[in-house]
Amino acid sequence: MGFSRGDYQSPADGRMPPLQDFYVREAGRRDLSDLLRLYTHLHDNPVPSIDAGLENLWAEILNDQNHHILLGHVGETLASSCVAVIVRNLTRGQRPYALIENVVTHPDYRRHGYGLRVLSAAKEIAVRENCYKIMLMTGSKEPGTLDFYKKAGYSSDEKTAFIQRL
Repeated sequence: MGFSRGDYQSPADGRMPPLQDFYVREAGRRDLSDLLRLYTHLHDNPVPSIDAGLENLWAEILNDQNHHILLGHVGETLASSCVAVIVRNLTRGQRPYALIENVVTHPDYRRHGYGLRVLSAAKEIAVRENCYKIMLMTGSKEPGTLDFYKKAGYSSDEKTAFIQRL
């Protein structure tokens, strides 16, 4: 099944917990306010004012075919999200790779499998785009967070991450 912005629904593949009324779709033009509110649960991130500059950035992100913002909804409520960026590549047989960022689930919806479902949808995009790997980093040292990523299929044993703040 293919994705299109604003209408992707994740499959019931049997490997995820049963999730009543939960679906994943790519973000669309009208999702900015809800997403910004969800992002307040990332690093105490305040909700910015929506001005012309932010609206232009949002439009640029939505128009980038390699930038995917996945939204996990419980009914009409945005419960979980992640960003998947496909990076074109000249190595590994010219296969791209995917970067995952801004993984967040609203605290009221954690431990129900919603974050796993959103990461699974990101993996589907990476597979569809013929990526040879998916990478994500977390600054968390919390065992529950690290276990969550391991449960989602990520390994911390293969690479060492270095960050230079700008």
